[in-house]
Amino acid sequence: MSDAVHHSMRRVLDGELAEARELSLRMGEFVEDAIAAAVEALVGGDAARCEAVIAGDTELNALQLRMRELAVVTIVTQAPVDGDLRRMLAYLHMSAELERMGDHCVSIAKIGRELCEHRPAGRLDDLTRMAELCGIQLDEMLAAVVEGDVEGARIVASHDDRVDRIYRRFFDEEVHACAAGEEDPACATRLTLVAHHLERIADRVTNMGEDLVYLQTGNVEELG
Repeated sequence: MSDAVHHSMRRVLDGELAEARELSLRMGEFVEDAIAAAVEALVGGDAARCEAVIAGDTELNALQLRMRELAVVTIVTQAPVDGDLRRMLAYLHMSAELERMGDHCVSIAKIGRELCEHRPAGRLDDLTRMAELCGIQLDEMLAAVVEGDVEGARIVASHDDRVDRIYRRFFDEEVHACAAGEEDPACATRLTLVAHHLERIADRVTNMGEDLVYLQTGNVEELG
């Protein structure tokens, strides 16, 4: 292979890897907004905003589809190896985690839509705080991805226990409220599901950190 051909192929590969990185970041920003919007809509009883979150998921799915197509084309036509292949696979996996986070946001919005006519008496401040923490963790993880900051990813992942603690407390308090006849069991179940979706979003942010560690080092490391 001539140097000219090699350099041309390298430019194409670098461009495709850059696009994969950009797609991941765009998806991350989209999910950040969706987390806040879904929970704010639920807490505020805003059915129209719930519908907007649900409808907006098609855009996130389109970005994920583009990422999958890009990964396949790159692997087939450029045959990346070692670090290049690792980068593409890591970005692909990150995008899959982000797409699933978007699904969690849609589920929250659907629950919010169901509850719009019957305002819940549950501990909504806890859900708001969980959403805030998820948004902060995702924002910090995206910053780590931009910088290739492995240690930063480890630190962000270590904060996952804050969301876990609120979730466990929320679950226990909802069970107690139902047992004491203070809250409608159907409503409590839905609110607990919202908390569970937020807890899973935080877990998926940690998974992104593991992807970043793999991308930068080639090592598989369990975080959180």
